[in-house]
Amino acid sequence: MDIVFIKQLQVDTVIGVYDWEKSILQRLLLDLTLTTDNQRAAATDDIGLTLDYAVIAEKVTALITAQPIELIETVAERVAQMLLTDFATSKVEVTVSKPGAVAQALTVGVHIVRSANDIRPPRRSV
Repeated sequence: MDIVFIKQLQVDTVIGVYDWEKSILQRLLLDLTLTTDNQRAAATDDIGLTLDYAVIAEKVTALITAQPIELIETVAERVAQMLLTDFATSKVEVTVSKPGAVAQALTVGVHIVRSANDIRPPRRSV
């Protein structure tokens, strides 16, 4: 399998658990790694047969900025689920960093790994 990646995707959004965080934009940095098969795309030089970085970046940004989120863990999980559902990938790694969250650290964050087997079906309302 092959890897398509995006490093340090910058997304400014409302993120945080404290009241003061709920009224400001803060920057998140995302590293995305998607497992795929690039052989057909490489053989035909056809972007339609691979993962389009621009489309991925646009969809991830739209997902994260659609509504305020409190936890970066939630961001990572939602991004992973969307990538596995919407793109031809069997495994993703998502790292979400929040620079400045801890004064003594350059950044803090979470890193998750999910596969197509981890996709949870939507909950049905009863």
